Amino acid sequence: MRIALIVPIALAFSPEVAQAQDAAAGEKTFAQCRACHQIGPTAKNAVGPVLNGVIGRKAGSVEGYNYSPANKNSGITWDEATFAEYIKDPKAKVPGTKMVYAGLKDEQRIKDLIAYLKQFDASGNKSAALLEPQHLAAR
Repeated sequence: MRIALIVPIALAFSPEVAQAQDAAAGEKTFAQCRACHQIGPTAKNAVGPVLNGVIGRKAGSVEGYNYSPANKNSGITWDEATFAEYIKDPKAKVPGTKMVYAGLKDEQRIKDLIAYLKQFDASGNKSAALLEPQHLAAR
């Protein structure tokens, strides 16, 4: 009987369960990014570049956006870990960036934001693979 109670409690507190990415929560976090960035099929460069396809994209590469030399020459390709480090403290990760943002410190909100951003391909369309029911059930 004790094991039957311990296993569900242990699973509830395991890192995988507690750390799952939630794109819907990430969309709410993205609300603060909207002041400078757009995402989706109609996105345009604004104060900041469009974020379509940002995960997997080379830093400083959105056509038509005037990046700081620091960002353009950073050599960064945005993967989840690099983006997470950057969004915590942009000026520490890329000294000289013109991004004026104090940073997002909450690990879960960062993961959720990344899950939201990953839904959009370079054209701003949501990836069909990420919208399939079996993918959603796996989260």
